[in-house]
Amino acid sequence: MDKMVLIRTIVLAVALLNQVLVMSGLSPLPFDDAQVEQGVSALFTVVASIWSWWKNNSFSRNAQKADEVLKELNNK
Repeated sequence: MDKMVLIRTIVLAVALLNQVLVMSGLSPLPFDDAQVEQGVSALFTVVASIWSWWKNNSFSRNAQKADEVLKELNNK
């Protein structure tokens, strides 16, 4: 079995167990709504920051031309 299949299966099982507990009126995670909102917001900010930093963001005209030349060279 592939490692990723096992990881996805475990994550699904935990999500399903969490959903059953929430539907039963139990709170399996010790977080309130405000903490979840802050966590999601922080995660989004971190992911967006890393993605923006990692990608080549060519703003100047010369940088954009250089990207086109590089793209043409890679297609040959």
